[in-house]
Amino acid sequence: MKKFKAYEIQFVGLKVGRHHYDYQIDNAFFELFEYDEFNKVDVKVDLSLEKKSTMLELDFKVAGVVNVNCDVTNEPFDQPIEGELSMVIKFGEEYNDENEELLIIPHGEYKIQVQQYIYEAIILSVPYKKIHPGVEDGSLNSEILDRLEELAPKQKEEKDSDEEIDPRWNELKKLLNDNK
Repeated sequence: MKKFKAYEIQFVGLKVGRHHYDYQIDNAFFELFEYDEFNKVDVKVDLSLEKKSTMLELDFKVAGVVNVNCDVTNEPFDQPIEGELSMVIKFGEEYNDENEELLIIPHGEYKIQVQQYIYEAIILSVPYKKIHPGVEDGSLNSEILDRLEELAPKQKEEKDSDEEIDPRWNELKKLLNDNK
């Protein structure tokens, strides 16, 4: 696990109190996880570790930009992200990470690996549906958008008022209006 050595925190020698760690995350970090959904990554992670006599509290704050492909047009764009992840680490008989906000590590441990939590904080900060801002405001010129517009179902035109409506529908409409 030498590749994750930079994300290792030895808490045994730390004094009781709050400690800060800053990480600058780029593509190399996600290559370690073999995750290739991002074209480019520029995210700052601010980790606040509060050491108490019986436990550790970790607060991750992520902010930055990831370059992703739009889900509609497949055009790359910079998606700003911001997020937080908090967790508590307690000491117990054996390792247990069943609860996402509570991690139990054996009494003899002297360090923690935070790379997985940084990874999760960043991934969870990216919106589920990634839409290029140009799609929403109409400023993006894309062949895919033009083709989607061509293939979109056309609005049905209003029926001519000359066309006869089945009288049974009028009777049903009266029932709707009577209940109001």
